[in-house]
Amino acid sequence: MSKKGLALLLTFVFVAGIVLAGCGSGDKKTAGGAGNVLVFGAGSDPRGLDPAFVDDGESMHVMDQIYEGLVRYKPGSTEIMPSLATEWSVSPDGKEITFKLREGVKFHDGTPFNAEAVKVSFERQLPPQRKDDMPYADFTFDGVTKVEAVDEHTVKITLKAPSAPFLANMAMMISAPIVSPAAVKKYGDKLMENPVGTGPYKFVKWDKGQQIELAAFDGYWGDKPKMQKIVFKFIKENSVRASELMTGAVDIMDGVDTNDVKTLESKGMKVLKAPGMNINYMAFYTNKKPFDNPDLRKAISMAINRQNLVDYLYQGNAQLPNSILPDFIPGYSKDVKPYDYNPEEAKKLLAKAGYPDGFEFTAITYSNPRPYNPVNGEKLAAAVQADLAKIGVKMNIKSYPWKEYKPAYINSEGDAMFYGWIGDNGDADNFLMLLETAQIKGSLNTAKYSNPKLDELIMQGRTTIDPATRAAIYAEVQKIAVEDAPWVLISHSVDMRAERPNIKGDALHPTNNIWLGGVSKE
Repeated sequence: MSKKGLALLLTFVFVAGIVLAGCGSGDKKTAGGAGNVLVFGAGSDPRGLDPAFVDDGESMHVMDQIYEGLVRYKPGSTEIMPSLATEWSVSPDGKEITFKLREGVKFHDGTPFNAEAVKVSFERQLPPQRKDDMPYADFTFDGVTKVEAVDEHTVKITLKAPSAPFLANMAMMISAPIVSPAAVKKYGDKLMENPVGTGPYKFVKWDKGQQIELAAFDGYWGDKPKMQKIVFKFIKENSVRASELMTGAVDIMDGVDTNDVKTLESKGMKVLKAPGMNINYMAFYTNKKPFDNPDLRKAISMAINRQNLVDYLYQGNAQLPNSILPDFIPGYSKDVKPYDYNPEEAKKLLAKAGYPDGFEFTAITYSNPRPYNPVNGEKLAAAVQADLAKIGVKMNIKSYPWKEYKPAYINSEGDAMFYGWIGDNGDADNFLMLLETAQIKGSLNTAKYSNPKLDELIMQGRTTIDPATRAAIYAEVQKIAVEDAPWVLISHSVDMRAERPNIKGDALHPTNNIWLGGVSKE
């Protein structure tokens, strides 16, 4: 054999060996690259890593490893348990909550965790320090009038009025985590790229468009993290991410495409599934023409075959919603009825709204998959576009990468937009407030919808402690929201995450938080 032939043969054997090794389902040295490194396949870069300035799942999943709040959710539920606070008490009038803080905790930069650190983290999101681009501050700290450092390890929060969801808000990974006061001072707005918390993993570096690297924090106060390093690897396409999972280039992936589930399972991958605490929707900009007209919003709602989307676009891995609330959230009303698919009635409403021959509008969407929409925004928009064409309505689609999408909808580009919501805390207020007038400024009210009666009811529900009374209030809120049709309620997605068979200790959580501190590879 010639030297050239021998070289080709050796190259073939080498490449074949890599492929075979990558396909081995139990080889921890090939999955993710090393036994002490966990690689998580994500759909895109986060918007940032400062809890005060982000509102997306990609940011939350990385921050889950870096930061902690005063309290946290119990595994598998939205019940509250201690975290950086060991205990708390509520005054008889419900307006003061006092937290006892865990002692001996340090931030990743060596700064001591204490009451002053809590005060800095919270007050930067309260007037007068609060900034307009802090999307959750209005919600998380609604009604907070004072944050007091009673002593080094005691913090007292004073509220204007009792707040039923406030303690649950404190467990959220957006807005509520405690950041290093030294890092806030050092980095300012650059904290978005230099996060410093108290969590099990500390930030190492961020290669934009490629990956984020975290390392185990040796000084962590709790159970030591199982892995030495975590890498969040950004892979836009679902199918590519699934392929990399099967070959061992990543260990865990989110954004599982419904079309890939059977293939993943047939290759020995584990696909975790649970009912999703989310809502997938199309929002109309109700503050400007043409969708300031309720009849036009109702017509579009009736022209979209939502059941078909659930059955075929999502292949049954979703639930058809009748309310903005998932049916397991306390306060959900089974009596609310959205506008059913009825193209003939939709045409009549079009005529009533002044468009007997149809009309043309533009909807913006996002190009990547989302937990509430695993097929991505472009595919969803195309399916809706096809339905609307049947009643003579032309919907133009303009798509953005995820990081560019938020400025587009904040500026109300186009006439409508596709979006979704992942519940933060398991409380009905966390969903219904998305239609509150007060949330227009902070960008959470994407439809720019305003109804004074609905605002009044939401505030009543927020300050009412009795569960039965709250449920009655929220039933009325859901009824108004469906009747006014600021959104087309498309689906509640089933939460899914896929992982290699040697991953241990991972579990889905209703809030879509992902805690990797206890996850290991065998």
